[in-house]
Amino acid sequence: MKRLFEETKLGNIAIKNRFIRSATWENMADKDGHLTEKLYDTYKVLACNELGLIITGYANIVKEEQPNPGMMGIYNDSFISEYKKLTNIVHTGGSKIVLQIAYGGTKTTYNVGERIIYAPSEVPEIGTKVTGKTMTKEEIDYIVNAFAEAGRRAKESGFDGVEIHGAHTYLINQFLSPYYNRRTDEYGGSLENRMRFLLEIYYKMREKVGKDFTILVKLTATEFFEGGLNFEETKEICRKLEEAGVDAIELSGNVHGKARNMAGEVYDNYAIQKEGYFTEYAKIISDELKIPIITVGGFRDINSIEKVLNETNITYFALSRPLLAEPDLIKRWKTGDRKRAICVSCSRCRTPEGNYCTVFNK
Repeated sequence: MKRLFEETKLGNIAIKNRFIRSATWENMADKDGHLTEKLYDTYKVLACNELGLIITGYANIVKEEQPNPGMMGIYNDSFISEYKKLTNIVHTGGSKIVLQIAYGGTKTTYNVGERIIYAPSEVPEIGTKVTGKTMTKEEIDYIVNAFAEAGRRAKESGFDGVEIHGAHTYLINQFLSPYYNRRTDEYGGSLENRMRFLLEIYYKMREKVGKDFTILVKLTATEFFEGGLNFEETKEICRKLEEAGVDAIELSGNVHGKARNMAGEVYDNYAIQKEGYFTEYAKIISDELKIPIITVGGFRDINSIEKVLNETNITYFALSRPLLAEPDLIKRWKTGDRKRAICVSCSRCRTPEGNYCTVFNK
């Protein structure tokens, strides 16, 4: 029988349990993305409360692309010393830490019109209605290199690994999506071509960080709308990433604040679950791949998590909103108090000022 509180290996990271804090935008960095004492304190609390692994809120890889205020940056070497302080805080607290990096693209309403926002094609993002600039090959190379350099900086900063954000309609996800990617060059059309951008990012980053540094990729299981990326394509992307050498995949969705109300609805032959929204998709991927699969979204009950762990090949369970309400949730569960998380999944924590619990931690 597999246990939630046992040590495992994610790539080359030894993790003391199977609980991961999924990436969460804090809005606590300064206007240029540099870290603050408030941000350090937030991660110290998380690290001291028995989380196996913490994935940071995503950091922007080029200075001119900041899709959210107060988000962390990783766009030049000036960040390395302050991230060394962060990784030391987390390691001293007993957790491991991975830096999530991304190019947000048109999934933003922040400072739109004041900057150039790249996209694979001039297709408005469904939620924000923002249209980006179709990227040239030179601009694609620029962003590929920016991702790779961000990975190098993460390694030099003492992070245990890096997560490439390829989900949630951010730029990489848009290249993968037949809805957003209408290109007719080598980056568009077939799935092989639409994967090219992500794979170039991975290979260039691997050159910079070496074969032993852990690289994760976060993907959207399916885009949940007609004409978008579907689960069959996601399965093929996962297979290609495993072949390329990616160490683990985090499987998510793109239905922030809506998944709870979508429970029972079927997309690409699999239903969204009331507890652990995307578990059915993660289960299939975990059966087909040998690398660890992380499932994220909607877990509140440790008994349900244990059941999924022992009935599937899913390896890790990532949480965000419950930890905003109860930073000590995993410690509480470990010490024997197995009551359900107090989080009510209302998503009122997603505020313009950042993500924080407005019900229990006002």
